[in-house]
Amino acid sequence: MISDVSSQVSTAQAAPFSTATMARFAREVSKYPAEQKQSAVMACLSIIQQEQGWVSPENEQALAVYLGMAPIAVHEVSSFYNMYNRRPVGRYKLNVCTNLPCQLRDGAKALEYLEKKLGISAGQTTADGLFTLQPSECLGACADSPVLLVNDRNMCSFMSEDKLDQLIDGLKNAEAN
Repeated sequence: MISDVSSQVSTAQAAPFSTATMARFAREVSKYPAEQKQSAVMACLSIIQQEQGWVSPENEQALAVYLGMAPIAVHEVSSFYNMYNRRPVGRYKLNVCTNLPCQLRDGAKALEYLEKKLGISAGQTTADGLFTLQPSECLGACADSPVLLVNDRNMCSFMSEDKLDQLIDGLKNAEAN
């Protein structure tokens, strides 16, 4: 009975989330024993980001209530991993690996090239809202460097200036069509 009441309170306080989001949360939470539902925090943060594009402080708070966690614990997770956007980003987020092995194989040069091509600095978004450019720690593809990750999902390897041009032009063309 007490757990039913606390579940209702958590659901009511986590109201910023849609019914579909809550259902996805519930599926993730169900993978863990009831007393360990906080283990679903990363999956739930990913769901928020997939549906809203970023994880706002309000979403962190509401997720903390839903999972029965201290709000700072959710914030620690979202701020530790660079896969969570903690502010709005462009339609295409480009994470360029700048870790040492990639730097030795032109990763930093690829980032500099994209800064010039897009007219923004690392950490910024283009005025049209299309691209956000970010340096990234190791993407786990050192042998394929320079590498970048598009929208946290698509790895692009051996990114010469020509390949970077093709990528950017292709993404722009996809938006125009």
